[in-house]
Amino acid sequence: MRPILFALFFISGFCGLLYQVIWTRMAFAAFGIITPVLSVVLSVFMLGLCVGSAAGGKWIPALTRRTGRSAIVYYAYAEFFIGIGAFVVPLLFTFGGHFLLAAGQMNSFGYLFLSACVLALSILPWCFFMGTTFPFMMAYIRELKNHDAQGFSFLYVANVLGAMSGTLLTAIVFIEIFGFHRTLYIAATGNFFITLVSLWLGQKQDASETAVETAQPAASNRAKTSTPGRPQTRLIQWILFSTGFCAMAMEVVWTRAFTPVLKTQVYSFALIVFAYLGATFAGSLLYRRHLKKGSPWPTAALMAILIVSVFLPIVVNDPRFVKMSWHYDRDILSAILTLLSICPFCAALGYLTPGLIDDYAGDDPTRAGTAYAINVSGCILGPLFASYILLPQISERFALIVLGLPFFVFFLAGWKSLSGLQRMLSSGVAGLILICSLFVSHDFNNFVANHSARMEVRRDYAASVVSVDETNGVKSLLVNGIGMTYLTPITKFMVHMPLAFHEGKPESVLIICFGMGTSFRSALSWDLDTTAVELIPDVPGAFGFYHANAAEVLQDPHGRIVIDDGRRFLKRTDAQYDVIVIDPPPPVEAAGSSLLYSTEMYGLIKQHLKPHGILQMWYPGGEPVITEAAVHSAAVSFPYVRCFGSVSGWGLHILASMDPIENLTGAQLVAKMPDNAKKDLLEWSPTPDLTSYMNTVLSREIPVQDLFIPDPNAQLTDDKPLNEYFLLRRAKLYNPVPGFPSGFPSSK
Repeated sequence: MRPILFALFFISGFCGLLYQVIWTRMAFAAFGIITPVLSVVLSVFMLGLCVGSAAGGKWIPALTRRTGRSAIVYYAYAEFFIGIGAFVVPLLFTFGGHFLLAAGQMNSFGYLFLSACVLALSILPWCFFMGTTFPFMMAYIRELKNHDAQGFSFLYVANVLGAMSGTLLTAIVFIEIFGFHRTLYIAATGNFFITLVSLWLGQKQDASETAVETAQPAASNRAKTSTPGRPQTRLIQWILFSTGFCAMAMEVVWTRAFTPVLKTQVYSFALIVFAYLGATFAGSLLYRRHLKKGSPWPTAALMAILIVSVFLPIVVNDPRFVKMSWHYDRDILSAILTLLSICPFCAALGYLTPGLIDDYAGDDPTRAGTAYAINVSGCILGPLFASYILLPQISERFALIVLGLPFFVFFLAGWKSLSGLQRMLSSGVAGLILICSLFVSHDFNNFVANHSARMEVRRDYAASVVSVDETNGVKSLLVNGIGMTYLTPITKFMVHMPLAFHEGKPESVLIICFGMGTSFRSALSWDLDTTAVELIPDVPGAFGFYHANAAEVLQDPHGRIVIDDGRRFLKRTDAQYDVIVIDPPPPVEAAGSSLLYSTEMYGLIKQHLKPHGILQMWYPGGEPVITEAAVHSAAVSFPYVRCFGSVSGWGLHILASMDPIENLTGAQLVAKMPDNAKKDLLEWSPTPDLTSYMNTVLSREIPVQDLFIPDPNAQLTDDKPLNEYFLLRRAKLYNPVPGFPSGFPSSK
């Protein structure tokens, strides 16, 4: 039976992490691409596991005793309801997103609180059933073998291995091939398969035997199987809570701290989770092997390993050891080193956690559910603490140091059980690494400071915002270590070109993505009502770093800055605009970027354009098939599309409208510009001749038919973001555009 049960829990863990990955991405689309959404999804996910584990452990003895049915039957029911969530959660997200449109800006307390409530109501029930699976299956194992005191660790190994596999395959294979919704259906199929197998096993189990075995007290079994060197019950509870709290908080901090090395692609976060789960699995597997030999490591020795390994990511990710850059390049060796730095810590936790729960619970599913719930309760609070309290106040380096300190307390609690040599080595090495982390190691901000003449750092719940005046005189904006933009005339043309092309006198402009504020400043030079929407609250605070007249611009009564997700802002406003300018964050493969390029986004924009209104979508350039898919998405959404290469020779201005866009000359466009607008456009121009400057861009027009792929697969949609998921395509293992043999049509 053990291989069958292992396989069932492997599939269960696989589906669980698949749901977490997909639901997080869908939550971004519904509630905004901000860190609190990620933190809330993680915390609610863990809350469901916590409550479900505690309740399931408490209920299962009574359920089996009263009904005479095997615990595996209730496990089957739980898996069935989890599978139903694959179909219901996306609908709840859509409904919840519409409900929150009246909650105001995204940085308001009301919105953040209500969005957390809606997210909880959407995914908590299904996560609750996930939490019940551990005690339900443990109860069934006890029916088969009455005194298996290591049932939890057996299931834990299978679950973690499945979760690790689910994370990797979902991010690398399933989403790219099937899209989000069909990938959810794959997970639901896995849950329903578990349901059928479990019901079959339940029929084989003798009902009367089930009731007797499951109801037996397990305290004596725990006493017989208690592992030497384990701490007392109260201390076990504190360790389980603290390790869950710190580990999940660290995962949030790692995601932000590792961005300069791993970058912002969806694969980066998936790799962090994969490394975390892979190391956890290795540690759990080692524990099981030691357990079979009757010689598991004592808790004090594991704490010694933890205090040595907890600060390794800080030391290893020093810019002097790994390649960091605020420009979007990638060094594979640096990425591998970064991921390896968290593995010793995660492996030690993978060894420690199931061992403590085995010792605490024995074969009692009630106590196992309680112990697991204590561990998961820490996992609930950790991400929220990191996102809302820690990271807005201190750097990622010091956040990791703060989160590592509790392990020293537990190490001191087991000090006496270590030999003199173990004490000296562990405390000495840990103290040395801690000193290096505090006073010797550099982080990304040190790296930037060493390459800049001036730097300002701002932090909020959403991101770390760094403004840089580089030694070569270039000013850059960095968000979580990634270069968003620099002072460039391209951002001026994003506004001036569509306004000049507009038929009639424009009155209003919407700019999605404030950035350095250059486009906002340029739009106000037309003396128009200008609204700028920015996702990161602290980004507009850096406006004055880049523009000397920022204070004056901010006093302009025609201007307004809104902190919100651009897509959500469009959903909650009835306003219409003559020109809408969108400047998505680079690179085009960035996680969540497809939500601005998708056909669904274009459909939303059409509702907010006035007659003769023009959309300007900036495309920074990239893989040819993505370029053509981006143009295709615009072309199937708007009847009139024109594309122009930028004044700097890279990227595309995609102009789209429901009405014809006139074929005007540079002189005609300039003639329609107010004097202040002309002055603004010439600010960074290499020539005083504005007409020739405008003609430079007009001469770089690319006929849409040269970029258009007449294939419905070559579109960017919410369900299948071609730009974000690309590994199989680039490895030539999957062709998303069957009409083209290679899948790589070339741009002309």
